[in-house]
Amino acid sequence: MAGVAEPSESGDAVARRREAAVAGHRGDVATAGSHLDDGDPAVRAGALRALQRAGGLDAHLVVAALEDPAATVRMTALELAASRRDVPVGAVTARLDDHDPRVVEAAAWSCGESVSAAGETPADPGSSDPAAVVEALARVARTHADPLCRESAVAALGAIAHPDGLPAVLAGLDDRPEVRRRAVIALAPFDGPDVEAALDRAGRDRDKQVRTAAAELRGA
Repeated sequence: MAGVAEPSESGDAVARRREAAVAGHRGDVATAGSHLDDGDPAVRAGALRALQRAGGLDAHLVVAALEDPAATVRMTALELAASRRDVPVGAVTARLDDHDPRVVEAAAWSCGESVSAAGETPADPGSSDPAAVVEALARVARTHADPLCRESAVAALGAIAHPDGLPAVLAGLDDRPEVRRRAVIALAPFDGPDVEAALDRAGRDRDKQVRTAAAELRGA
């Protein structure tokens, strides 16, 4: 489903976005923060980035931006959340149910960045187990209508490398070529007979890039 079109910036909005950006580079937290409630989504997104640069962006502001009515702002918040350890992983995972596929794609990537291969999550009391994140990503990987979302979710499952995510990665080998290619790469941290069988099958895939990725993983 296509995302809702957002208005383009007016000349005044461009000037406000630039003001926020300059404030971020100058460390002017007050000026950057004053644009968080701007009526233009691009200005609000720019204010988030400026606050991050100025060192004035706290987790509560990121979480609030994840609920912004504009997809542009939600996507920016997801990008920023990926590099922070203080944003609750549950708030990021919730965006996997977003109505805008662009946000779902960004959320899957952010989940993959936020949850380490060791299974650790950001500072989020009660959410130290990544199983809930993996389950949500697996659902996107298997069922989302947008192939870019499925591809991003498969990639995130490979980055997290939790064993519960392996079935969804294997299922990706029956998807569209771009998802199959991503699924092969996502198999890198996994091992076992199912993985070897999947790589063997991928080595005979009708898509050349899928075959090449499989060969590289097998050292052929």
